[in-house]
Amino acid sequence: MTDSRFVYDDGDIDTNGSANQHLNDLIARRYSRRQTLRGGLTAMTTAVFGGVLLAGCDDDSDLTRETITVSAGQAATTSAGKTVTLQRTASSTAQSVRWTQVSGPQVTLNNAASATATFTAPAVSAATPLVFRFTGATGIGDTATADTTITVTPATLDFVAVAKNRNDLVTVPTGYLVTVLYRMGDPINAATPAYANDGTDADFAARAGDHHDGMSFFGLGATGAARDASGSTRGLLVLNHENITESYLHPRGQTTTGGVRPEPEAIKEIEAHGVSVIEVTRGASAWSYVQSSALNRRITPNTPMTFNGPARGNALLRTVYSKDGTQGRGTINNCANGTMPWGTYATAEENWAGYFRRDRGDAAARTAAGRTKENASLSRYGISEGRAGNYGWTTVTPADPSSTIFRKWNATAVADAAADGTADFRHEPFQYGWIVEIDPYDPRSTPRKRTALGRMNHEGVEPSRMIAGVKPAFYMGDDAQNEYIYKFVSSTPWSATDANAADRLAVGDKYLDAGTLYVAKFNADGRGQWLPLTFGSGPLTSGNATYPFADQADVLINARLAADLLGATPMDRPEWTAVNPANGEMYCTLTNNSSRSPSRTDAANPRSYVDPRTDGRSNSAGNVNGHVIRLRENGDTSEATAFTWDVYAFGAGSDLNKDTINLSGLDDSNDFSSPDGLWFSLPSNVAGQGTSPVMWLQTDDGAFTDVTNNQMLAAIPGRVGDGGVKTVNNATPAGTSTASTRIGKAPGATLKRFLVGPKECEITGITSTPDGKALFVNIQHPGENGGPDNITSSWPATQSGTAAAASRPRSATIVITRQDGGLVGI
Repeated sequence: MTDSRFVYDDGDIDTNGSANQHLNDLIARRYSRRQTLRGGLTAMTTAVFGGVLLAGCDDDSDLTRETITVSAGQAATTSAGKTVTLQRTASSTAQSVRWTQVSGPQVTLNNAASATATFTAPAVSAATPLVFRFTGATGIGDTATADTTITVTPATLDFVAVAKNRNDLVTVPTGYLVTVLYRMGDPINAATPAYANDGTDADFAARAGDHHDGMSFFGLGATGAARDASGSTRGLLVLNHENITESYLHPRGQTTTGGVRPEPEAIKEIEAHGVSVIEVTRGASAWSYVQSSALNRRITPNTPMTFNGPARGNALLRTVYSKDGTQGRGTINNCANGTMPWGTYATAEENWAGYFRRDRGDAAARTAAGRTKENASLSRYGISEGRAGNYGWTTVTPADPSSTIFRKWNATAVADAAADGTADFRHEPFQYGWIVEIDPYDPRSTPRKRTALGRMNHEGVEPSRMIAGVKPAFYMGDDAQNEYIYKFVSSTPWSATDANAADRLAVGDKYLDAGTLYVAKFNADGRGQWLPLTFGSGPLTSGNATYPFADQADVLINARLAADLLGATPMDRPEWTAVNPANGEMYCTLTNNSSRSPSRTDAANPRSYVDPRTDGRSNSAGNVNGHVIRLRENGDTSEATAFTWDVYAFGAGSDLNKDTINLSGLDDSNDFSSPDGLWFSLPSNVAGQGTSPVMWLQTDDGAFTDVTNNQMLAAIPGRVGDGGVKTVNNATPAGTSTASTRIGKAPGATLKRFLVGPKECEITGITSTPDGKALFVNIQHPGENGGPDNITSSWPATQSGTAAAASRPRSATIVITRQDGGLVGI
């Protein structure tokens, strides 16, 4: 600090008293005149990346008619998916300014005709410079320009991994927000009252169902009157309701009197299954659903359906309800899903077999009626004699004696009834196990069961990349122990004009009703084949001793039997499938398999081990933690009949042996168990573009819950063949074995835990808006092990703070957004 009493004086004072003009006076007078005539301009450039301000130098340049110069902006670096703000300042005399892109991958500049413009950094495979030019103009046309270079690097998972925890809320990374959107019991019309959540509510045909699962977002235009595939502020959310938590659905759980279920309880349970179609909108502060939307709809096990494809009208589909085998009623146990490129929703019927009752003596009755084959079919699909059927719906005595909504779940052949099944519901099980296509934009439309895609415990259906002139494929898993992975290849090459057709279900007819269904065989050398399920080919004939097929419809209705005979590879519970939009590689979650003993391991399912528990439960054996397999079609085409494969990642605790169990080298930031939900970010935004789109992985686990609640991870996966060969030594009390497998490179920092759910839940169902700025996720059955007298979770009430005492848990859809409004995950 300088003391003002003792200042330095260099003697530089004005002692010239002449009237001569100073140079500064000449300059000031000249530029005052020129600025009046022509205006003036100065500029400075800045850029903002994720909240970091990068400023350029400021240079006020001499403006002349012959030349105008401004300073160049400061170069900066960002990563794909980040929001970049370009900012310059100009003097008040500038009449117009504009940003333009000079070079690099083309981006959309928002507010380009202003001093501040923004863009989303594009997907790139390597560091890539983008040059932007700022131009300012005076009133008479003099201009000045300055260039700014922004270097974009490939996308990264730009968040700190969420720690494993057992809290009763949804935990996401810092910088993200969670909004609870659509809860079990929420009304979907103005006439239905709010949900009391005490077990007394009814009319679930007008409420959100239970056990939210697979889900897709379909954009709407600003007015909500028409489809807008790119709409990201208003749309239809379509989601499955797989099952129920009956202990919370009723005041005191399920009741039975003399072995008979009460009709109101059974109706509630049935209607809580199925599918929801609801309108959702993004408001000024958060997303919400539109309770009174005319597009809202519930599809339940009682909703009329129609059959399409080769099995339509087949004798095995005939019942007293549909004597010609062309109509059906309802869909149930809807697990995963698929979003069809023409704007429809495909829902998958998974564990449907358990709902059917089959009394002892039924097999003999079918044999006596000349229907012995049906016994082999029912047995292969898990409908054995002596089954009572889930929830005892067949015991209900309906108030309306003509009602068959409960009786339809009894597959027992009625004595002396017509042998063709048209007088009872002996064939009702054959009406389930299908992919069902729904037009979300038309509440009056009838869902269609697509029989060409085969009958099984369908987990979901994922389209391949849609390439004009190429026949598309649709990938599916049969979710049960030691079942198979399938794909259906359409007979019709893709035409891009069909993406926006008005009659969407007719487009579904075009691509989904004719084609070839294949099942996968994985070889030890890292190659595999797609085996066609075609009647008359190989063992699939009427002369087969195991099961004499009658025609192609019989093959599709009994796809499991056909796949057995073809020699397909039994897998560790094939769940969701997902296709990498960058290269077409298909990923499939294999959630776990307790029956995978050491003697039954193979290259594609190479582990059998003992998983230790820390919570007092007995240790488990088999492939306890599951894995994710992936394949690359030969020629990178969906029409291929051969492929190469490897394992993307093996589920395991980070503390387990890296030679026998934790083969992917997972650590505390990414260890997981029982992979289930699987989805790639959409190619309509940067997170789903480029060579390395983001993949999302969700878990449905009971083995790792001694350490953490179920979770969702984000990944930037590599490619099939990016790792090597690994020999696995297996050992359980059942024996020992050695298997050689092919495993991808260790994920490391390209796999991170993004979310941990509340207590006793499953994380399942995922979709996003086309712009990638809102991610929808379903939280299924929180607190599933409790009941009215032992509430083990109070989520979602806990999400906003401490829940009121005795608040029952509810499955619900959440929306995840970034606080800065950017893309989720990167």
